[in-house]
Amino acid sequence: MRNVALGPRTVSDIDDQVGKILRGLGNPEPPIDLRMVRELLKLDRQFYSSTDDGFVREVFSRMKVAGLQVLQRPTLLREAIQKLSLKALYLPDSKRILIDADVPQLKHRWNEAHEIGHSIIPWHEGMMFGDDAATLTPHFHEAMEAEANFAAGRLLFMADRFGEEAMASEPSLALIRGLSAQYGNTITSTLWRFVEQAEAQRPMIALVTGHPHRSRRKPDFDAMNPCRYCIQSPLFRANFGRLTDGDLFGIVAGYSGPQRAGRLGEAEVRLVNDDGQRHLFNFETFFNGYEALTLGVWQKPEPVAH
Repeated sequence: MRNVALGPRTVSDIDDQVGKILRGLGNPEPPIDLRMVRELLKLDRQFYSSTDDGFVREVFSRMKVAGLQVLQRPTLLREAIQKLSLKALYLPDSKRILIDADVPQLKHRWNEAHEIGHSIIPWHEGMMFGDDAATLTPHFHEAMEAEANFAAGRLLFMADRFGEEAMASEPSLALIRGLSAQYGNTITSTLWRFVEQAEAQRPMIALVTGHPHRSRRKPDFDAMNPCRYCIQSPLFRANFGRLTDGDLFGIVAGYSGPQRAGRLGEAEVRLVNDDGQRHLFNFETFFNGYEALTLGVWQKPEPVAH
């Protein structure tokens, strides 16, 4: 899945809402305390279990997903939760955030921030239950999720502060791991935010995949869809948009070793842009035991041979 580019007006409107929160908290030092955010916004947080049919049925009884009432038939509720990966939910009428307790605790912080994002985006409130005026289509659902993700990232990474600190050092996975600890967020979410927001002056790409080495791939590895996430910086999207996830994964697989964890490898990589010009990137990959995280950073155009 590739990250979705938001329009400048949407970005500005969401930034305004995040800015109000940070000012309301006195522009605190990282990591931001989501408990304080909930108190400021008067939000309640509860946990539920996606395996508790009775509670889930009550919570989702009025919700529509992709334009369909989720209780239209008995199996649809469970399908909606599984197919759309509903790990958390914001209920605007009661200002409640519900988080699936069955999700690993490490992911609770991001899921909670994502639902806070829904709560502060004014045009989301009428859409959360698929109101007749704007019934959710799959495309609209994708846009809403991208907007909530952007809001979550701007909140967890303290708006422009993260970008300013990140750009003060040379891009690397070591830098991203340090920023992850400083801001109290996962390495994966830090990598995503770094590529999207921290470096506007040169193309960058990030991949989140299974282990790239052939001997370590899982039985369900899909060669047609090898990347869980492919995060492009604005300049990469504008100049290298023709490269496929398969192209990029193949590059990573070419230099990665079979290590069970830690650094898998690094290489100077030649990528051809949409105009047919070759450019040099530095690629490096790290495996955390669950996912392989790759960062590719533009270095310079490849010199033309005479």
